[in-house]
Amino acid sequence: MIFTEINSFLLVVKQTLNKSTKLNKWRHDFLTEIFMLYMVIPNRINFKQMGRYSDYGEQRFRNQFKQKFDFMEFNRELTATYFGNRIAIAFDPSHIDKSGKKTAYLASFWSGSDQAVKKGLEISEIAVIDLDLHQAFHLEAVQTVPPKTLKVVSMSLIIWYAQIICSRKEELQKISSIVVADAYFSKIKFVNPLLDAGFHVISKLRTDAHLRYKFTGEYPGKGRPSEYAGKIKLDNLDMDIFTEFQFSEDTQAFSAIVNSKSLKRDILVIVERKTDQKGKITQRLIFSTDIKMNPLEVLEYYHCRFQMEFNFRDAKQAAGLNQCQARDLDKLNFHFNTSLTTINIVKAIFLSDENNRNKPFSVSDYKVLYHNAFILNRFIKAFGIKPNAIKSHHHFKELLYFGIKAA
Repeated sequence: MIFTEINSFLLVVKQTLNKSTKLNKWRHDFLTEIFMLYMVIPNRINFKQMGRYSDYGEQRFRNQFKQKFDFMEFNRELTATYFGNRIAIAFDPSHIDKSGKKTAYLASFWSGSDQAVKKGLEISEIAVIDLDLHQAFHLEAVQTVPPKTLKVVSMSLIIWYAQIICSRKEELQKISSIVVADAYFSKIKFVNPLLDAGFHVISKLRTDAHLRYKFTGEYPGKGRPSEYAGKIKLDNLDMDIFTEFQFSEDTQAFSAIVNSKSLKRDILVIVERKTDQKGKITQRLIFSTDIKMNPLEVLEYYHCRFQMEFNFRDAKQAAGLNQCQARDLDKLNFHFNTSLTTINIVKAIFLSDENNRNKPFSVSDYKVLYHNAFILNRFIKAFGIKPNAIKSHHHFKELLYFGIKAA
């Protein structure tokens, strides 16, 4: 007997596997089990722990982690039901703690949380952001090649990032042709390859970026026609060119089509001015390469990009993103994607109840619930207790929901 809580999880996984991939029974059963284990194992999630919590041995998991699996197709099938009309592709790297000397692609990468370069691994997550749900859904994580290795083939890190997206353009453009990334990616070597591949980019510029007004005057009849009408000064915007709108109670915004010297193209730029409680004003420059976009939506897409950070946080805290024992590249890739996909599955179950759409999502509550259900199920089997008898007991629900904040 399996409790309804675990049954609903397993059912979602099985239905998605049946729709998205063609697998033999052994692989199908393994994937169904592994996603569940990532939610029920309470401590470190590694091969030893999997062997302890499963009816199968540790070596089975080591062997199965080598096998390829199309996580993008699975996640797209899993979450497509919840996509609205306002969606975009989001891209963001994240540092992964890892020690040792033999791990594939081990190097020094930038850690945003520590604001420093640290030894370890880096993964780049491709996700879908939905403006209406204000959620980010994981699609695929790709491990970053060390910069020293890229130099051997005369490739920079920023070009590597662009190739991750461009090489998956057929799958991604079925979802959206808009890519949202943070300020690091507002570089011509990232933007141009994506534009050539049929994408548009939303990102953030530096506040000292060289932006120019487009010349709209009459041609005097002599010399080369003027293209630009001077550099834009953020503290003195030309309100004949810029259009003002209110983004939120404390944020004003001004939009215009201007020319970016660094990107060598016309862009839609939004000057965002936020006033804090002390009256201090901070400015940000958000842009889109699609000059026909609604400026308000450009800002909403960029702000929604931050939802990806919760994917990393939840996967690290509840699904062992930082805890893989493996050193092999294929096993690491499988672990990273399994961890983030497990969070996706729980999020899909949460959103399947329309009453939850406006409620905060807490993966820790689901982690405790599934662990309690898993342990109770083991006790019932081990002691030969009749399932119906225990479920009807007045303390059963108390045990099942023990430790859950929302209970």
